Amino acid sequence: MEERRTTLFENGLIWFGAAVSIAEILTGTYFAPLGFGKGLAAIVLGHVIGCAMLCCAGLIGGSVRKSAMETVKRSFGEKGSLFFSVLNIIQLAGWTAIMIYDGALAANGVKALGRWVWCMVIGALIMVWILIGIKNLGKVNTVAMAALFCLTLVLSAIVFGSGTLHHVGGEGMLFGAAVELSVAMPLSWLPLISDYTREAKEPKGATIVSTLVYGVVSVWMYVIGMGAAVFTGESDIAQIMVKAGLGLAGLLIVVFSTSTTTFLDAYSAGVSSESVFSGIQGKWFAAGVALIGTVCAIFFPMDDITGFLYLIGSVFAPMIAIQIADFFLLRQDHSAQKADAWNFAIWLAGFAAYRLLMRVDIAVGNTLPDMLFTILVCLGVHRIRAAEKTK
Repeated sequence: MEERRTTLFENGLIWFGAAVSIAEILTGTYFAPLGFGKGLAAIVLGHVIGCAMLCCAGLIGGSVRKSAMETVKRSFGEKGSLFFSVLNIIQLAGWTAIMIYDGALAANGVKALGRWVWCMVIGALIMVWILIGIKNLGKVNTVAMAALFCLTLVLSAIVFGSGTLHHVGGEGMLFGAAVELSVAMPLSWLPLISDYTREAKEPKGATIVSTLVYGVVSVWMYVIGMGAAVFTGESDIAQIMVKAGLGLAGLLIVVFSTSTTTFLDAYSAGVSSESVFSGIQGKWFAAGVALIGTVCAIFFPMDDITGFLYLIGSVFAPMIAIQIADFFLLRQDHSAQKADAWNFAIWLAGFAAYRLLMRVDIAVGNTLPDMLFTILVCLGVHRIRAAEKTK
């Protein structure tokens, strides 16, 4: 029996669900001190950069029909890719906990049953999504996304309906740092996108649709968050919904947006686990990640995620830069090797460069300069290695 491939529409729905997120709205509130105009410019510029990288990652995985972490083997070797698979599982488990925490906090602000209760409700919904499976969501996902779309329109109308600009106090954010914070969110999905494009009927089309849908909706979420702080003077989304009388509808936005987004994190952790542990069933590993994330969300505070986002950028920006150089420019494949020490050294240089660039305010953020640096180093090292082989 032929394996069923996902359609362009299904891929679009998956990434719409990924973008509609309380975490993205909350991140958008950080841009308010820039003012609406500069904040919007930083959000759009950052997403253009981040989504370009996301698209490249999706095209690589879709072209070779392999998961995100399987494609890493092409640059870092069979055993070398395990390092990034483990890092990816850790970041996905972290995201799962953060998403559940943010969702539960917002849901409890609308209906105070206790944060731990909402953590359990959201965790249970994620489990249901995992057990249904990415290929069997079908009409369930369509209905959920249609409801989220309508409710997000209502939230947008509430946020921007006041039409009054408020001064937002607090520590000012540099424009370059704001761009980087915008880059970081699409970049955090970079080690996941191939898990879905590899299953598509049209991998190239699915990658483009997924990237565009995610990019546009993610910008929308950031702008809602920033708009909430700038136009209503309130950065607590739950309180905005309560004041607007959005009781049940607000709860639906919070709970379903959190579960549909976090499902992707847990699911991809399961896919990555199959690259690390032989014989493991990804679905049950994903369920375990959802359970651990729920427990962590109940017991640990996770209010400021900016450091986490920057860490993700410093790890995965140089990684995808090397993959882009190898796949699109050098057209080389190191999968047959146990590990490629040269590419690891280049990755370390890219990682160190990113951390150093964080101390400098660059208008386009840190990711783009870091990736250009890493790609140039990769091309230079390749030329040196090729010259040595011809001697």
